[in-house]
Amino acid sequence: MVSETDIKTGIENQVTEYFGWTIGVTDKPGDRRIEHGNPRIWSPWKADTEEIARNIEQHFLDKGMKRAPGEPGHADWVYIFR
Repeated sequence: MVSETDIKTGIENQVTEYFGWTIGVTDKPGDRRIEHGNPRIWSPWKADTEEIARNIEQHFLDKGMKRAPGEPGHADWVYIFR
């Protein structure tokens, strides 16, 4: 698992323009990648908790990323793609 700060840093290191990216949370990143059409640019991180994953998601939504369609259940992975 990776800390909230490390995940935010990892995302910041990849993204230069937020509006071109989508962010989501899940408990099954491999399945979600397939559901999103196997995007070529895909990065997942396992957060320490679901709360941290959702905080990170909201942080980047506030910066202009698009929200991936939600899914019910435990969601301790954060992922971005374009």
